[in-house]
Amino acid sequence: MFTPRGVGNPPPVRRDHERDQCRSARVDPGADRLPSGLYDAVLLDRDGTLVEDVPYNGDPEKVRPLPGAREALDRLRAAGLRLAVVSNQSGLARGCFTADDLRRVNARVEELLGPFDCWQICPHGEPDRCACRKPAPGLVHAAARALGTTPARCVLVGDIGADMAAAAAAGAAGIMVPTPATRAAEVAAAPTVAADLPDAVSTILGRMRLVTAPEPAPRRGTVLVARSDAAGDVLVTGPGIRAVAAGAERVVLLCGPRGRAAAELLPGIDEIIEWPLPWIDAPAPPVDPAGMRTLVDRLAAVRAEEAVVFTSFHQSALPLALLLRMAGVPRISAISDDYPGALLDVRHRVPVGVPEPERALSLAAAAGFALPAGDEPGLRLRADRLPPAPAAGEPGYVVLHPGSSVETRACPFELATRIVRVLSAAGYRVVVTGGPDERELTAQVAAVGGLDLGGRTGLGELAAVVARAGALVVGNTGPAHLAAALGVPVVSLFAPTVPFGQWGPYRVPTVRLGDAGAACRDTRAMRCPVPGHPCLSAVEPGRVLEALRLLGVPADAPEPLVTVPGGVVG
Repeated sequence: MFTPRGVGNPPPVRRDHERDQCRSARVDPGADRLPSGLYDAVLLDRDGTLVEDVPYNGDPEKVRPLPGAREALDRLRAAGLRLAVVSNQSGLARGCFTADDLRRVNARVEELLGPFDCWQICPHGEPDRCACRKPAPGLVHAAARALGTTPARCVLVGDIGADMAAAAAAGAAGIMVPTPATRAAEVAAAPTVAADLPDAVSTILGRMRLVTAPEPAPRRGTVLVARSDAAGDVLVTGPGIRAVAAGAERVVLLCGPRGRAAAELLPGIDEIIEWPLPWIDAPAPPVDPAGMRTLVDRLAAVRAEEAVVFTSFHQSALPLALLLRMAGVPRISAISDDYPGALLDVRHRVPVGVPEPERALSLAAAAGFALPAGDEPGLRLRADRLPPAPAAGEPGYVVLHPGSSVETRACPFELATRIVRVLSAAGYRVVVTGGPDERELTAQVAAVGGLDLGGRTGLGELAAVVARAGALVVGNTGPAHLAAALGVPVVSLFAPTVPFGQWGPYRVPTVRLGDAGAACRDTRAMRCPVPGHPCLSAVEPGRVLEALRLLGVPADAPEPLVTVPGGVVG
């Protein structure tokens, strides 16, 4: 079984049973990898997701499949996806049933629902502090390994918060199918919620179809892509831009001033045009007719054969599409719920709730562009564009980035200070980062036990610092997407003003903290509409410490300095 760093080993008495479960997996180690796409495998909780939840069931006769489960699983099998069951079964540790009882129950599940490629069972009780009991990610890692894939290419379907937490901590996608017993807070925190298992399967297959180009298109010449907004918005568009670059001779990106630094780090871009757009930027600059005419001339000079206009889910692509038409671009693709008239050649629509990177990939696919084989649909940066990192010590520290350009998404000052104090006391080295206008904030936060890098890192330098970190603690702001692009685990202090399923760190081990059901939920508010910022201020710093341990991030502080005659030694 996978054992995250810093998590106790399971009691030896149960390990033979774990190995029995792993040996029972019917997996061909030499099987060919499935074609590139979003997912290779679907992992499913057993009780409450596949079959009725009978507490501590050791009787095969009590196994009752949930409505539509067999048909839904057969749809996944027909799509070429591998299936695994990942299930906590603490009844073994409690003595409620035997290992043989469990095998007979699982055999009955397969008899009714068809074969699974792998079974991963945690037989421990909560006091055992094992590495596999959900919400720990051990079962997800073990299932992905047994299936010959990675957690990032898996989606876990379950009925409680522990299922979603285990998926996120491993870097897998999660879909909740709540039952009447599921707590409301768990439903609010889930990245995606489906009505039942058939609905979850439709969501999975629908997302896979969205990012699949209908047919290979001939290679194009120059393609203009647009993504105006802040750095995080540009970063999450990266997979879509890479897909366009795979089918074009040259890619020119139009972005705004706040996204320029992120654009410089993305693969696939040959030229950048920086221009503020008054219908995108906030605060919005006034519309300058002369400036718009100059922009049309600049776009015409690109001589693009086509354009792909990427937007966020709440933005309109039509004003820019009009300017592109005036610039003579013959083919334009964009997502638009509004009637576009003659402004778009490819009018694409995306269901609510799709993660922003997949939303961008789906538009690229609709325009005829797809990621090449071997290019995973996650976020990426150009390593050759990262500058040297400012001195922050040996790798393995924890980065805390308390600020944000949007007030509602920042970590409250008092909470940030308490996090540094608690993590430092637990032996973590904490590096505090922030922009030039946040130097006073970072200095005060770091003063209680961290290293202050406030104002010393542009986006590139910040990426270099994060790349050497064991984890990043941050709100839902641009650096979270930097961490996702670098594969660095994230403790996400996520204000629910925007949906976590769309804007959370993508395909990277993550623990979400904060009140997902707060009054500010889905308001997209720039300033906190509730006094005291309760969605985040109520987070206890100890939860951050627990999150780091769940992610397997060890405390890695250097030995304390000891005074000796003539100086100090480490």
